[in-house]
Amino acid sequence: MSEEQTAVEPQLPPYVIEGARSGRSRCKTCRRTIQKGTLRLGILIEGPYGKGYLWHHIKCAARRQFDRVEEAYAAEAWNEAKDPPAAVPALEELRVHAERAEERKKSRRQPPYAEIDPSGRARCKQCDQLIEKGSVRVVLGRNVQFGNQVRTAPIHVHPACVPVALQAEDNATTPEGLVDALRSASEGVPPDRLEAALLLVG
Repeated sequence: MSEEQTAVEPQLPPYVIEGARSGRSRCKTCRRTIQKGTLRLGILIEGPYGKGYLWHHIKCAARRQFDRVEEAYAAEAWNEAKDPPAAVPALEELRVHAERAEERKKSRRQPPYAEIDPSGRARCKQCDQLIEKGSVRVVLGRNVQFGNQVRTAPIHVHPACVPVALQAEDNATTPEGLVDALRSASEGVPPDRLEAALLLVG
């Protein structure tokens, strides 16, 4: 074995829980800035430039990958921080937060559906005109790029604007069977008003 000295790469722990040391990192879950001092979870990855951490708000990590949070807590990953936080939330508190987030996700309606506009402040994503308060609006899906991922986001359009909106490149709503889908998923819209809106949808 050579007696020449070789550089030894420091062994990094798989998880770190700490207060953010600056306001420069971004949460890889919600994409928002992690403010200085805010509790964050670092998950070790190996990329093209070596090893490093992907940072998440601790509650964002609990919502999307609770198993990783459990592993970090089992390893007491706050002890791996350069400046260990004074306190961390109880794991059970994060579990409840994750379960509530999952319940909200399951109860969230998926496009397409129609609804009554509650405020009159929303603009039609197709024609950019305000949607009148109390009128029927249609919610369609639109593909939105988030980093390397494509997600479906809801957009509001006038019923008469639906045919053109369905032709957009980023449209994520299948035109086939749309009217039947709107009839079955538009709770809260009076049947006569829904049928009038569907005539405009075509």
